[in-house]
Amino acid sequence: MAVLSSGLDSMLDILMSGMNLLAIREAAKPADYRHQYGHGKAENMAALVQSLVIIFTGGMIFYKAIDKFIHKETIHYSGLDLGVMILSVIFSMMIAIVLGKVGEKTGSSALKADALHYSSDLYSNTAAIVAIILTFYTGITFFDLFFSVVVAGILIYSALKIFRDGFGSLMDASIPSNLEQKLHEIVSTMPYPYAGYHKMRSRVAGSRKYVDFHLLICRDEKIDEAHKMADKLETILAEEIKNLDIVIHIEPCSNPCELTKETCFMRK
Repeated sequence: MAVLSSGLDSMLDILMSGMNLLAIREAAKPADYRHQYGHGKAENMAALVQSLVIIFTGGMIFYKAIDKFIHKETIHYSGLDLGVMILSVIFSMMIAIVLGKVGEKTGSSALKADALHYSSDLYSNTAAIVAIILTFYTGITFFDLFFSVVVAGILIYSALKIFRDGFGSLMDASIPSNLEQKLHEIVSTMPYPYAGYHKMRSRVAGSRKYVDFHLLICRDEKIDEAHKMADKLETILAEEIKNLDIVIHIEPCSNPCELTKETCFMRK
């Protein structure tokens, strides 16, 4: 049952990777009249569907393992089973590493979900190998049950994480806190006549990150100079944070001061 569990997981890998490919192609399409923010959420939809299928599969594996154990079904393993599982571990490791690196580089939620799924394969396939060895040499079928349940648990756990991230993006969850902190650090280093910022909002769609906020500029500054500062800030942020789509609204600072760098209320 442990080997069958791992085999079903590998079949799902192929199906889900194919679906992710289609989702990434859709997400890469440029914005159009009906989708003015682009098609990035296609990746999040794919991740959500992927997680639900994996959760269902994990539940079925758990049910079948318990059912076989209760009915005392005979389990037979061979050297071929062990060889296939070892190869599966090697290939899963290679694929997980590649997908993880590309996912981090591009920020693709679909690729990150795929990388997480393949990483779970490492644990599930390793568990299957241990089950084969222990069951083969001891004849105790409980090991097969135990590691089948472990595989199911790993699948469901990894799928719940994929589901949470995908659902969060569909619900316009804000960007990760480390990126928010990076934005704050960059914006806060802007020179005078910058006088602060507020009303920052953010969300994620696929690999794209959308941010908007109000940039406070000394009210004595000319509008064209204020726009130049906002344009410069947008360029800096886009260079520092990948796949960032940012909108900055310029707002005159209303705090009382003598309209100089030294007396600026916000910079003290």
